[in-house]
Amino acid sequence: MAIGNTQTGSLADSLQLIIDSARLVREHEGVFMRTTETHTLDENTGLSWEEIAVGQLTAQAVTETTVLDNPQSYSDTLFTITPSVTGLTTIVTDRVYRRVARQTIAKMGPAAQNAIQRKKDQDYLTVLDGATTSLGGAGTTLTSGHISAAARRITSPGTSAGLNEPGIGEVFTVLNGIQLKDIQDQIVAGVGTYTVPSGMTEDVFRRGFMGTLFGTNVFEDGNIAVDASDDAKGGVHTREAIVMVQGHAPRTESKRRPEIGGGADQMFYYDEYAYGERNAGYWLYEIYSDALAPSS
Repeated sequence: MAIGNTQTGSLADSLQLIIDSARLVREHEGVFMRTTETHTLDENTGLSWEEIAVGQLTAQAVTETTVLDNPQSYSDTLFTITPSVTGLTTIVTDRVYRRVARQTIAKMGPAAQNAIQRKKDQDYLTVLDGATTSLGGAGTTLTSGHISAAARRITSPGTSAGLNEPGIGEVFTVLNGIQLKDIQDQIVAGVGTYTVPSGMTEDVFRRGFMGTLFGTNVFEDGNIAVDASDDAKGGVHTREAIVMVQGHAPRTESKRRPEIGGGADQMFYYDEYAYGERNAGYWLYEIYSDALAPSS
């Protein structure tokens, strides 16, 4: 027989576990929907989305004695993207539905959809990693000059062989947050050595770096992996450079599984999509730099 005051610990076996709240593990949504050109493949039109690019012609000066007898020939280039299916499945027993807190059950569906979205963003980042030209390099501290160089090479892609097709419209810079910190540090490097006037340096010092840089819209994407050497790969590109083709909108199906665990529901989550790089080598540049976790 116990002697003394009765406290919660005295009746620990009688305490009922009540889940007051549930949440999804936080993750970056990704930026692909804001930075890529997106199309949906029409039904009953084959497996692939196809686009023709008609080549440039060359004009010449004509004088009064010129006989214009060198006709220019048209040429075309086919750009093809073939969507493929991605998906996942879950099985939840009836006993789970009866016993697990409703707050937890409510998060199951969104968690599966988040997995699909995360894979779509990671596949987009794979396109950045596959760019023809990489600026920076392993162990390199990222500077604003890398972004500036990529942006200007996109909009003015002249080479010794002549002019290539310039990138027009929106240009995006997509980087890991640790890469972006190097840009931020560059902007606020003088803080502590002089009085900071109102302007960009003060703004970055207060709120961190965000917005635009050299005419590019800057996005942080936490799904950009940091490799074993503490480096990361982002990119600078026009919207037109990366095309995502949807085969169909994300969809779900369910299947009853009475033979599992006294009865269960199996859910299937599907999406169909693929990415392609338009005008490869000129509208997309990889940004490769050090991404060691900062300590100051």
